[in-house]
Amino acid sequence: MTLPPRIPVTEEQIDRVVAHFYTRVRAHPALGPVFAAHVTDWPAHEEKIGRFWRNALLFQREYDGNPMQIHKAAGNVRAAHFPVWLSLFEDVLSKELPGPLAHGWAALAHRIGRGLSYGLPPEGGADVPILTPHGIGPDAGRTSKG
Repeated sequence: MTLPPRIPVTEEQIDRVVAHFYTRVRAHPALGPVFAAHVTDWPAHEEKIGRFWRNALLFQREYDGNPMQIHKAAGNVRAAHFPVWLSLFEDVLSKELPGPLAHGWAALAHRIGRGLSYGLPPEGGADVPILTPHGIGPDAGRTSKG
């Protein structure tokens, strides 16, 4: 029995969102270094995350990883990273997909992110900066207009 997709996106849309998201992550002042410490082969990582999302959205059974275990084992991933990650991800979704698809996928990403963040330290020590959606620090990257 084949299940209908949770959110009716295409594989091409998933791949495009993943590619654009990781382009943004690599350039982000707080998230970029976290990922760079672990990802040495970006095309392979993006392909793996594409499989993750095809499993979550389209119910394809090609992903066999354990995201909680991976994030805990990384050692430098904190719960405080997830709001920043989700903010970037939502921005990419809103630019790449029609509104209803972007909103549905974002809601699922928030549920997944919430679950992953529960298993991680809430804040970092000296090695993990204070993170905001705008960068590092309480007002990083904000202008006087907000």
